[in-house]
Amino acid sequence: MAEMKIPYDQRCARACIRPFAGTALHPNIVTGISLALGIASGLSFAAGGPGMQHIAALMFMLAVFVDHMDGELARMTGKVSRVGYYLDYLVGSLNYTILFSAIGLGIYQWNGSEIALWIGLVAGLSNPIIVALRLLMERRFGSQAVEHPSGGGFELEDFIYLIGPVTWLGGLEYFFWLYATGTLGYLLWTMLTLLRKSSNA
Repeated sequence: MAEMKIPYDQRCARACIRPFAGTALHPNIVTGISLALGIASGLSFAAGGPGMQHIAALMFMLAVFVDHMDGELARMTGKVSRVGYYLDYLVGSLNYTILFSAIGLGIYQWNGSEIALWIGLVAGLSNPIIVALRLLMERRFGSQAVEHPSGGGFELEDFIYLIGPVTWLGGLEYFFWLYATGTLGYLLWTMLTLLRKSSNA
């Protein structure tokens, strides 16, 4: 992959984790830190008021960013493994499942919206399905077959970093509806991509 095509957040993650390349820090530990941040963020979104939401948004941004560090550390230290590869996928998926479910639960607790509760669960559970479909495509058609919508040094998933600024400005609920809808749309796009590649195989 050419340097210019590497997303900006991945480049930043590489720079931040580089000082730890000569230490005993294992990439799977970094993955675990990402999961811990995701769980803490979810608990804060589900149970906290506006102040906790602000902290929760920051923690989730960190969870996403740290999730890029484990792979970079693994490549720097020669500790790339199939277990670590799948663990990274699993934790990333779990973090998003926790996020959507927690925000949906939080909105339900704040204003009694059962729709938000169910959309949170559906959007949350869509993430492991998306990951499973992407892994299936990779297994059947090779790693290059897994498409990542991107452009200008950003990937589609980088929009999640907006959860911080939008939440701090009081727009968490709007962000939830927009991103949950986008996730369901991405699930549909992934399914159609798999069908298209299967029909052309």
